[in-house]
Amino acid sequence: MLDLGPGVGALVLHTGAELHGKEIEISLGGSDHERSHKQVHDRRVGDRPLYAAVFDRLPAGEYTLWVDGRPLRREVAVAGAVVTDISIQEEHE
Repeated sequence: MLDLGPGVGALVLHTGAELHGKEIEISLGGSDHERSHKQVHDRRVGDRPLYAAVFDRLPAGEYTLWVDGRPLRREVAVAGAVVTDISIQEEHE
């Protein structure tokens, strides 16, 4: 269950298997030093693995995603009452 509502959204970040167990950090745009993190987990869909990190309770805004202290993607828009679903698999391989 995700905590969503007016002004509060969530982000589901799909990755490849190479990031399984890795911490992905997220920061609100303009606040690069204030980060939180989630771990990439193997989530089963039928008989196949899906690798993802789920960030919930995010205030609506633009975010930066970080891997190993480096920005992976900037300007990730998260809207209130919505689950934003993105993939970084191609970007990190």
